[in-house]
Amino acid sequence: MLITPGSLLATIDTPEDLRKLDKSRLPQVADELRQFIIDDVSVYGGHFGASLGVVELTVALHYVFNTPDDQLVWDVGHQAYGHKILTGRREKFHTNRFYKGLSGFPKRKESEYDSFGVGHSSTSISAALGMAVASQLQGNTSRNHIAVIGDGALTAGEAFEGMNHAGATDSNLLIVLNDNCMSIDPNVGALREYLTDITTSQTYNKVKDEIWNLLGKMDKLGKTAQELVSQVQSGIKSSLLEQSNLFESLHLRYFGPIDGHDIDHLVSVLDDMKHIPGPKLLHVLTVKGKGYGPAEKDQTKWHAPGLFDKVTGVIQKKIYDTPQPPKYQDVFGNTLVELAEQNARIVGVTPAMPSGSSMNIMMKAMPTRAFDVGIAEQHAVTFSAGMATQGEVVFCNIYSTFMQRAYDQVIHDVCIQELPVIFCLDRAGFAGADGPTHHGAYDLAYMRCIPNMIVAAPMNEQELRNMMFTAQSDEVQQGKQAFTIRYPRGEGVMPNWRTPLEKQVIGQGRMISDGEDVAILTIGHIGNYAVQATEMLAKEGIRPAHFDMRYVKPLDETLLHQIFSRFDRVVTVEDGCVMGGFGSAVLEFMANNDYMARVKRLGIPDAVIEHGEQIELHHECGFDPQGIADAVRELLFTGRAVTV
Repeated sequence: MLITPGSLLATIDTPEDLRKLDKSRLPQVADELRQFIIDDVSVYGGHFGASLGVVELTVALHYVFNTPDDQLVWDVGHQAYGHKILTGRREKFHTNRFYKGLSGFPKRKESEYDSFGVGHSSTSISAALGMAVASQLQGNTSRNHIAVIGDGALTAGEAFEGMNHAGATDSNLLIVLNDNCMSIDPNVGALREYLTDITTSQTYNKVKDEIWNLLGKMDKLGKTAQELVSQVQSGIKSSLLEQSNLFESLHLRYFGPIDGHDIDHLVSVLDDMKHIPGPKLLHVLTVKGKGYGPAEKDQTKWHAPGLFDKVTGVIQKKIYDTPQPPKYQDVFGNTLVELAEQNARIVGVTPAMPSGSSMNIMMKAMPTRAFDVGIAEQHAVTFSAGMATQGEVVFCNIYSTFMQRAYDQVIHDVCIQELPVIFCLDRAGFAGADGPTHHGAYDLAYMRCIPNMIVAAPMNEQELRNMMFTAQSDEVQQGKQAFTIRYPRGEGVMPNWRTPLEKQVIGQGRMISDGEDVAILTIGHIGNYAVQATEMLAKEGIRPAHFDMRYVKPLDETLLHQIFSRFDRVVTVEDGCVMGGFGSAVLEFMANNDYMARVKRLGIPDAVIEHGEQIELHHECGFDPQGIADAVRELLFTGRAVTV
């Protein structure tokens, strides 16, 4: 089912087409664009509220600026659906986030209008500033460089680093602050309160337009007049607010706040700002989910709701006749509360993902012991380390891909100092439709190489509960080692998952099924694929042994000695990168102990894997059940035809 665009939107294939229209027709373009997004996402799924909130801003930016020559950088990319539709991808937009289809985020390979690939937050200012400086170096002083950043993304350190640098330059940079008080969950912290102070100061808002008009006129009279008015403007802003203007103090000329849904005013303001040189910030007020009632009322739920009935607002949910396994994140959230009820020293930390990680369960049950620190992974880790120095048992939950942003803190602030912080890495392995910026491909490799670090991965919900129980035990907390538990996005395999908590022996694996000729060694949830593969092979008379190793570090060397003493053919399976990961650890053990065996490593190859459903990507990389079975056959029957 293809979505039919409105009559005016149907004529717009590029921003050049948009710029040919009279300004009076832009509200119709915005209305049709908003309806197209609603129609498409309701049928095909995807992110929703963020793009609805910037429809008018998107139209205005492409109308005023000469994209793609003018460089437009969207932070994170959740908000870029309208941008994609206006830049030649409308007819393919139904493939958005599907395997081999359009990416859900701006992507340089996909379009010349996607000036910078995004997915992680808070990169836009640094990237756009780099582009602006490069343009200066190349003698191009007319090109504009625009970074559109949400106020949630502004809480991350890199955004402040970029602003700090931008204020020390004369680069032609415009930062558009899309202020909707939301990331995925509501924003937290002092910055949110500061922006609220700006937007609710009646005295300031009463005179800001007069200041704007004066500045616009005086800019045309020369540098001296411009500097004079700029000083007056800064002084008035500071005196009208409860504190000095943060952005002005960073030498960014601040304008706003203005209504981000008044497209006529947006176009006028942006057109004026296009001719004001140097680094500047425009504060735009928007509503996430604008134009669709349910999304405006429950902005977290409608960030990425899945398929829904656009008329009734009912989100489609699968109905099952039998109990289904829970999501791993929910097992984590509920188990954390269960443990915290028994251990008063347990606290939880997450960087802006309380609902995505299910930390919100503890935040509701124990609000003084669970912390959302905003989009600030580095701070989350060092904050956790600080609490650990005082004897708190810290469960720091960060998506695997976002943990990459805090790697220095894991090494420097946690492991070197021998602090027993517990890292729970959600979305490990393939993240699915979010694609390569969100895949948790590298955590096994990058965590296992750090001293004073334990690395584990559960095969099912019971294993996750037991690993969490083990990690918070006095024995482990006194052992001066950090503890990483990684698990995938999505459901587990146990409908009846509330099993009794049992302490594990750290570094001890287990045999799932005995066999002969070939040993399959797995780590984590992907071991369930090996169970399916062994069942497939059994029908052919092939009986490989299957071992769930549980821990990548420390490895169960006792079990590995037994395996390599019995088997000269071994398959390792992981949903992480094969370079430096679990399979590499097994090869290191084999080499260090002078064993000789044929080892086939399955996992994510040394390549960027695009988006798609998890099973599609597992199949592409050859470690779905069929791929595991094929690897066993290859080891057994190399040199003669293999019948599948």
